[in-house]
Amino acid sequence: MAKPTSTLEWCIVRLGEDHNWWVAETSDPVRWDVDGLSVVDPRQVSHLIELVDPLRDYGFDQDHFDAAFIPFRIEKDLGGGKVRLKRMKESFFDSDEKLFALPDTLDEENGPYADLLDHLTRCRVKMLNDLFEFESKLSVDEVEEEIREEQNTHFIEGRAVHSFEELTAILDYMPAGHESDEEHPAKEVEVDEDLPEVDAAEEEKLKNDESLKWDEDEDEEKDEDDDEKKDDDDEDGDEESDEDEKPAKKSKGKK
Repeated sequence: MAKPTSTLEWCIVRLGEDHNWWVAETSDPVRWDVDGLSVVDPRQVSHLIELVDPLRDYGFDQDHFDAAFIPFRIEKDLGGGKVRLKRMKESFFDSDEKLFALPDTLDEENGPYADLLDHLTRCRVKMLNDLFEFESKLSVDEVEEEIREEQNTHFIEGRAVHSFEELTAILDYMPAGHESDEEHPAKEVEVDEDLPEVDAAEEEKLKNDESLKWDEDEDEEKDEDDDEKKDDDDEDGDEESDEDEKPAKKSKGKK
């Protein structure tokens, strides 16, 4: 017997008070429970793509991302903060369309979205352990446990966790005490020797830009001015001394 295919071809989403989009209705209400079902908007999709890019060096596979979401585009503005979305068949990384992303959570435990969360966590942990010299290496289990505790707090407060928040919690994760060090990793960063050359005109322009001068330069210029003034004073003093040393002309007396 053939497996039943999803009939999810469209959905209606609403803009929540938290400025995130939530699903209000789907074309497949039997299989898709809209209670707490969130959707990632195009702006958030672009941000997530930027965040996963550094993870490519640590094993990130964009196929996991494409498999974890169902792409939609706006079909009609229904007004009142609601829009109707139509299903598409495109990759989020290759499409020029402004796509919404609905997490495929039909199987919350072993589905493609759950696989993505696990994949991103492993890549993030691998990257952090590579960039930072922690006293003890991070483990996937402790990162998942810390993130889960925060999410449980949200559930206790009675608010659903949006999928964008769930993803950024992983992609922005830093262990306590290292939040401010992310841009300054312990490992040495190689300097790129292939820096762009500055042409002569631009170099001269930068050289004459007063806003780029340091205080030390100003002090050096002041010292040079003082030295020049001192030299001028010395020269004037020497000239006066020379005139004083000249013998006075003898006056001719009457014989």
